[in-house]
Amino acid sequence: MSKAADDLGFDPQRLYEQLEKAILGQSRTLNRVQVAEQSGVSLERATALWRALGFPATDSDDDVLFTEADVEALQMVDELVESGFIDPEVELTLVRSMGRSFARLAEWEMSELASAALSGSMLTDQARLEGLIKDLVPAVENVQRYVWRRHIASAAGRMMLFPGGDDGVPMAVGFADIVGFTRRSRGMSTAELSRLVEVFESTSASIVTQHRGRVIKTIGDEVLFVADSPEEGARIAVDLADAQETDPDFPEVRVGMAYGEVMNRLGDVYGPVVNVASRLTSLARPGRILVDRGMNAELREHEEFRLKRSRTATVRGYNRLETYALKRLR
Repeated sequence: MSKAADDLGFDPQRLYEQLEKAILGQSRTLNRVQVAEQSGVSLERATALWRALGFPATDSDDDVLFTEADVEALQMVDELVESGFIDPEVELTLVRSMGRSFARLAEWEMSELASAALSGSMLTDQARLEGLIKDLVPAVENVQRYVWRRHIASAAGRMMLFPGGDDGVPMAVGFADIVGFTRRSRGMSTAELSRLVEVFESTSASIVTQHRGRVIKTIGDEVLFVADSPEEGARIAVDLADAQETDPDFPEVRVGMAYGEVMNRLGDVYGPVVNVASRLTSLARPGRILVDRGMNAELREHEEFRLKRSRTATVRGYNRLETYALKRLR
């Protein structure tokens, strides 16, 4: 038992076992061979799927680590493959993507739960803590289901309204990164750094969604976003570059954008357009926006924006990359 746990007067292992049962709703009663047999899925495939979800797999047939829910989950995945909804060749990739997404979400949610338990002095009161778990888990689960359904509906709408060809879907892709993040973060406390990242991520997400764009991912000091039209993408870029003027807590950023055919795969975007947008971000000056030839062609006659030819740059993968400075006409 750790000193902190000893001071609080509880056994972490016993508490964990109780909480796990409250969260999963079942006790561990099956080993890996039994799960494979009952689900009708080979042991090799079941192990590969378990690892793809991000869970350590045992090499022993005697370890009792699984529940009836694990059997049901394997059967459902198998049914989705059999129905043709999931291509067998991308089964593990899809499951791995789900595992990573939910792992990050679960870490954050448990961090919040731990804070609530500590503030309410529940760690020494098992009954109260289990009650909190039983109340919160179904509520969080329902919210997650609601958000997922809304995103499914939104994705379906985009596919119907903006169908792509064999080469992908035309869209504007942008990166915004914090200027001088490494130098700035070096002198920050953990709390200050957390606050900086939170302001950057939350404000960026708000700006992107306000103009009907989508945040693909945030990578520390950088956010990757897309928009279905060059105009929407340009509005996002301008508002991100100008955000510090109205919110001094928002860090200074530089933005790079490109427009063209993009391949969507498992929630991420790929292709030369994404690479060009990334290169343009590294070339942009603080508080400025650089766009590619594709964005320039779409926006040069637009009354809302002004584009000016900038330098032709040599960057990794591109010997002569044309760049254009983008501004909004006031």
